[in-house]
Amino acid sequence: MPYYRTVGELPRKRHTQFRKPDGGLYAEELMGVEGFSSDSALLYHRFLPTAIVNAEQVEDTRGGTVANLPLKPRHFRTQELKWAEPDRVDAVTGRRLLFGNADVSICFVAANEPSPLYRNAFGDELLYVQTGGGTLETIYGVLKVGVGDYVVIPTSCTYRIVPEGDQELRLLVLEATGHIGPPKRYLSAKGQFLEHSPYCERDLRMPTEPLLVDGEDVPVLVRHRAGLTRFTYANHPFDVVGWDGCLYPWAFNIADFEPITGRVHQPPPVHQTFEGPNFVVCSFCPRKVDYHPLAVPVPYNHANVDSDELMFYVGGNYEARKGSGIGLGSLSLHPSGCAHGPQPGAAEASLGAERFDETAVMVDTFRPLNLGEAAQASEDPRYAWTWARRGPDWS
Repeated sequence: MPYYRTVGELPRKRHTQFRKPDGGLYAEELMGVEGFSSDSALLYHRFLPTAIVNAEQVEDTRGGTVANLPLKPRHFRTQELKWAEPDRVDAVTGRRLLFGNADVSICFVAANEPSPLYRNAFGDELLYVQTGGGTLETIYGVLKVGVGDYVVIPTSCTYRIVPEGDQELRLLVLEATGHIGPPKRYLSAKGQFLEHSPYCERDLRMPTEPLLVDGEDVPVLVRHRAGLTRFTYANHPFDVVGWDGCLYPWAFNIADFEPITGRVHQPPPVHQTFEGPNFVVCSFCPRKVDYHPLAVPVPYNHANVDSDELMFYVGGNYEARKGSGIGLGSLSLHPSGCAHGPQPGAAEASLGAERFDETAVMVDTFRPLNLGEAAQASEDPRYAWTWARRGPDWS
């Protein structure tokens, strides 16, 4: 994270005695990435964070992926996904795999009940809230989240997600095999957001006070490189009385992203919001569009020869895709190896437009994305042929 935070009670100097009211020592824990060579946080526990009383393997039923074969552009409707027990879906175990490669797994869930305590020990997670709201409870404290929020959860942060209200908490979830953060070009050498960044520290939200929960023999589901394990902890892991450092969960709303525009159409990197291991995330927000008198506001046809482009449509009307069947909750996948661009007639129809009212989240991966079971269950087979309006699935 770009800057240092303190929450709760701390000793004046790190790695020194910090005593409880009863005279015993609080247990200090360093949460750090890249060994001891990068960002970290120091947390002070009421109980030993090492005290486990059981560990059991848990079957991972998520399933694998298949290649995008035959290679073609594809369209998926998350709004059509169904769960076996629709009234009992949580934001962790209810995740369904849409896409994956060696760098990231991309899942979707429509949650309506609290998740178990969970820790992803494999990599950072990025959540995008499409609908609904809720509370992210973590060892660092609590974050309220709602529509349009991105939520970054660092590796090995123990948390649970509690939906609130009557609407499903619908989440797009990126599970990385490394770390997710702001693009390095937005940050100074010391980690401050620079003036050209489309968002800054004032736009971020993070826990502001400790979350203390009592309990014994508490289960925590852990995803790790070998699969899933359920630990049972002697005491509830939400026992941190204070912490400080630069590593913590944080939220940022897509409405606080400030679009960069120009006289002619700007390339997708101006919309970049996050970077992860071999992928980037971009935010397409309502904005004034190109103002050259001869500008064509919708994107030009392009072939991303080094990346697969995944677009999640979450608000407004995406001008370039009119007539393709894409709607809110849709995902389009445009893989490397074939060109893509606006639907027939979209370029002409966009001439003279002054503003686009559209919101979308884009994920560009630099290794091909394979298809998970949720993608296979929600695909629109006609999409690849919508530019020509004829093909094997066209009628």
